[in-house]
Amino acid sequence: MTPLDPKLRLLFWETTAGCNLRCVHCRRIDVMETLSRDDLDTREGIDLIDQVAALARPIIVFSGGEPLMRPDIFELAAHAKARGLRAALATNGTKIDAALARRIRDTGFDRVAISLDGAKASTHDSFRGIPGSQEKAIAGLEALRALGVGTQVNFTVARHNVAEIPDLYEMALALGVDALHFFMLVPVGCGVAIADREMLPAEEYERWLEWLHDRESEGRLELKATCAPHYMRVVRTNGRRPPASHHRQNAAGASGEMPSLHQVTRGCLAGVGVCFVSHKGDVFPCGYLPLAAGNVRRQPFREIWESSEVFGRLRRPDLLEGKCGTCGFKIACGGCRARAYGVTGNELAEEPYCVYVPPATNRRETVRA
Repeated sequence: MTPLDPKLRLLFWETTAGCNLRCVHCRRIDVMETLSRDDLDTREGIDLIDQVAALARPIIVFSGGEPLMRPDIFELAAHAKARGLRAALATNGTKIDAALARRIRDTGFDRVAISLDGAKASTHDSFRGIPGSQEKAIAGLEALRALGVGTQVNFTVARHNVAEIPDLYEMALALGVDALHFFMLVPVGCGVAIADREMLPAEEYERWLEWLHDRESEGRLELKATCAPHYMRVVRTNGRRPPASHHRQNAAGASGEMPSLHQVTRGCLAGVGVCFVSHKGDVFPCGYLPLAAGNVRRQPFREIWESSEVFGRLRRPDLLEGKCGTCGFKIACGGCRARAYGVTGNELAEEPYCVYVPPATNRRETVRA
């Protein structure tokens, strides 16, 4: 089978490990209250941006930790914009007031994603570890919306908040945000400690993906399931493809074309269309799959992206094992490689939270992304 064609569409840069919250599901274990000496400095960050821009035209997501703790975050984002990249900011929102919202707007961020992990303040605050954090996050969203900045709500789905999904959906509509992205919990970092009590059973996971498909079909709000590659199977088995806006033919590649802020190509894009750069410069397939492909302090980014053995394995669907290896949806879906690794220690193992069982006679690719 021909390997998947890698086109870098999204690059997540963990600009710092420092954060002002203590989220129980964080991908990190070593969250710090201050900036780390190990963070890529301004010069290194600008060099990373230059190397990425020389390779492709992805969206670069400035994340953390809490990226707004970095005093140079606006300088870095402005440089990314000057190099022709789209820039997004992933923040907990608690630091954003009217003045900071103006700086975000003036820097040119294309979208700001703020996490709301419950429709109820008590649910969100408990998950985020700081009382009053939801109130501050909503105030931050409203300050950005007042200035016309593109906004997105991120929601991490777990047992304790899954019943609040419909209310959170209505809240997102009322807030007037541009998008609502659902993140399915992955057992990594702090998430390992809560996995047993917080991971949804596969059957319930499937029900909520069906619910999401119904809401997306209504077209009231841009919706996306993240770390949920099975959603591509759900869409296809319901006889519909994602809305036309999901299929804009402007994938980020060497041609210099710009990616859409809401582009769906296949399920798991780890190492294929997505990568993650840690605050120390380590490059991973995604933020939830702790298999380092290289480090930008020691290697050129292009070399890591094009030649890493880790990325090479993830670009070969024929290497998938278990039922993922025989599934007719393995090109469209691929299973969550981070979840497979988190549960089994093998990134090529079958997706452990998928209820679908491929027909016994299905041994060939039948569905293409």
